Amino acid sequence: MVRHAAIGAVFLLWATTAGAGDIAEDLARAYDLAYNLDHEAAVDVFEATIAADASNPATHRGLAAMTWMRILFLRGTLTVADYLGGVTAKNVDLPDPPADLAATFDEHVTRAVILSKALVEASPDDPDAYYQLGASLALAASYRATIEGEVIEALKPAKAAYDAHQRVLELDPTRKDAMLIVGTYRYLVATLPLPIRMMARMVGFGGGREEGLELIREAADYDGDTRTEAAIGLVLLYNREREFVAAEQVLRRLQRQYPRNRVFWLESAATALRDDRPALAASSLRQGFSMLETDPRIRMQGEEALWRYLRGKTRLELKRDAAARRDLMHVLELNARLWVTGRAHLELGKLADLSGDHATARQHYKRGLTFCSEGRDTRGVNLAKDLQKNGYRRE
Repeated sequence: MVRHAAIGAVFLLWATTAGAGDIAEDLARAYDLAYNLDHEAAVDVFEATIAADASNPATHRGLAAMTWMRILFLRGTLTVADYLGGVTAKNVDLPDPPADLAATFDEHVTRAVILSKALVEASPDDPDAYYQLGASLALAASYRATIEGEVIEALKPAKAAYDAHQRVLELDPTRKDAMLIVGTYRYLVATLPLPIRMMARMVGFGGGREEGLELIREAADYDGDTRTEAAIGLVLLYNREREFVAAEQVLRRLQRQYPRNRVFWLESAATALRDDRPALAASSLRQGFSMLETDPRIRMQGEEALWRYLRGKTRLELKRDAAARRDLMHVLELNARLWVTGRAHLELGKLADLSGDHATARQHYKRGLTFCSEGRDTRGVNLAKDLQKNGYRRE
């Protein structure tokens, strides 16, 4: 259940913009900075929008969303791999959020919800008022699920957000930006285990996998506030659905739009590896490493280790075993997430098997199983068990 809530949260991370006039332009500029990983500059602009219009829930919600992104970034949990079913919000290697950032988020998301409710009360037939309310509630629910691990407690605001954006579409069917939240929850409900799915429907969540996907696609194609957010959600969904070519197409669009965000190149490499296309992964990694090595800005927790793990795995699949081993051994020396260390051990075990050193391979598989288990990486655990049983041979 935590995993599904986290998946929903990553879709909704940026479903928060709305405004009018100059404030809308300033918010758009702030989000552009945020998507390009210019976090400090983005915070400055968000704070300026609040100073200019403190009664607008979108300004407070923007700063809250930016604060949430910074927390996820500092934790190193801003990649697709964290939401594909292996890594959850309960991981033991995730630090508590910095107290100042947690306080900032709480202050401004609370203010956004209060102001949004006031708009609905003042204009009960205004679709934008309901849009503001739904976006604010979704942000609050997603933070509780991903950062605080309070999944059950997040259900009430999540349902209220869903209802608010359903109301937007009833009042104005052309507001396709509201389709992101509605589509996300419909998709998630459809993918839940049957008992939980029945409970979700009993409390009012609609379900439908294909319907949810289509709603998110429409939001991604709509020239509105949630276009980029929906595109990022589609990258995750397409990876979950194993529609890797479609995911790569969306990533190329995001790379063009946000050329300073090196994480989009990392995601492109990871997607190509899931699609068994190591040559394409190598191309993305070359560009990504060039960006990483010249970028003085703050990195995600364990970011270099993740890049090197992906390059090591890619080089192994391209039969560049010596270079692969250098990258993977380097991972073990870095401050890596537990699951990344575990996966690096598994790749090193494969290299040992290929060289005929099966005893060393078994040691790496055993260590990989331990690290993946501690990192709540269920896919890594299953891979480790298979390698322990069958070893590794090139096809």
